[in-house]
Amino acid sequence: MALFFAAGSACFLVGPFPGYEQLVGAPAAAVTFFVGSVLFTTGGALQVLLAWHEDRSAWWAAVVQSAGTLFFNATTFRALDTALGNSDYDRLVWRPDALGSICFLVSGVIAYRASPRHGLLPLRGAAGWWEPAVNLAGCVLFGIAAVAGYVVPSSGSVLDLAAANWTTAAGAACFLACALATLRSGRTTKSPRLRRLHALEHAVERDAGRMADAIG
Repeated sequence: MALFFAAGSACFLVGPFPGYEQLVGAPAAAVTFFVGSVLFTTGGALQVLLAWHEDRSAWWAAVVQSAGTLFFNATTFRALDTALGNSDYDRLVWRPDALGSICFLVSGVIAYRASPRHGLLPLRGAAGWWEPAVNLAGCVLFGIAAVAGYVVPSSGSVLDLAAANWTTAAGAACFLACALATLRSGRTTKSPRLRRLHALEHAVERDAGRMADAIG
């Protein structure tokens, strides 16, 4: 799951960077976004499966986020079809889908509300305590990118275009940081039950090591 999310985030991080489309061409840039959306969808589906036996908050957060990736699939595919057909791009290879961004935002809020907090702020101390907040920040940035992106084709300025691109990349960077943290630790703060199982595994391994040392 984390590997798919990390690879998908990398695509959305690189895709909107200034000069990337000029370097690789519009079709290749559109492919980057489409592949990233498919990787997101795969990671989201795996997250739903992992959260099936979790608490309701973890499962709903996974389901809503997974639904958002499907909207991204549709819009990135349309952008790819447009690129291959050499149609007008309206100055954007792809802009975050409004419905997909809403799903991501709702999912981020659910996950953050379910995470350990001191008031509105995340509770520090536990491993990965920062992940729900960073994930929510990524969702907010994707939402900003969606708003900025929708005004670019008609009346938007170059500043609107830059806002759409940079907030997309910044949001993807937030998702990438969370995915890499999960890859590194082997656990995610979005799955409380899995965290408890990992803690139990580590405790058993530690106790078995102590017993082996004592016997030896």
